[in-house]
Amino acid sequence: MTEKSAPVDREMTGPFDISEVSAVQPFIDLGAIKVTPRTGLQLRLDIEEATKRLVAATFEIDGSTLHVQVFAAPRTQGLWNEIREQVAAQVTKQGGTADHIVGPFGPELRAAVPTADGTKRPVRFIGVDGPKWFLRGVISGPAAESTSLSAAVDDVFRSIVVNRGTEPLPPRELLTLRVPPQPGTFA
Repeated sequence: MTEKSAPVDREMTGPFDISEVSAVQPFIDLGAIKVTPRTGLQLRLDIEEATKRLVAATFEIDGSTLHVQVFAAPRTQGLWNEIREQVAAQVTKQGGTADHIVGPFGPELRAAVPTADGTKRPVRFIGVDGPKWFLRGVISGPAAESTSLSAAVDDVFRSIVVNRGTEPLPPRELLTLRVPPQPGTFA
């Protein structure tokens, strides 16, 4: 059995389950995830070409990006500890480096991933196991290199609300995202 990985105060500081937030709070509604709007936040939705299905949301703020996906997970077991090991192995197999550290959301990976031009790009892989869901974030840009520059990106991740839904899904199944009423920049 794999333990869940989440900040001990996740229910108070986020990321949140839909059951833990007020319905009157303003959100950018992407279906399985909702995020608090803020000045300077830009949203890009990632579509899988073969299926035309939304598979991820990428938030840009303060020159950094946060790529987010949310998955179904078992009620009593976590996914992040196992997935983190798999990501680290994949990064090193591709010629990069991956260091396990403890960050603001618990265990994370600070990695340097190879790029097409032969350089390595700093990336942070973060994850939180919630009730019946797993939220993964990939941070790039200045927030991946410096803890002092990561506050805005970390705050976006922390503000995410997961709406898991009630339908039975196998672990690691992507939860359904949808286009919000007005995608783009939110003030």
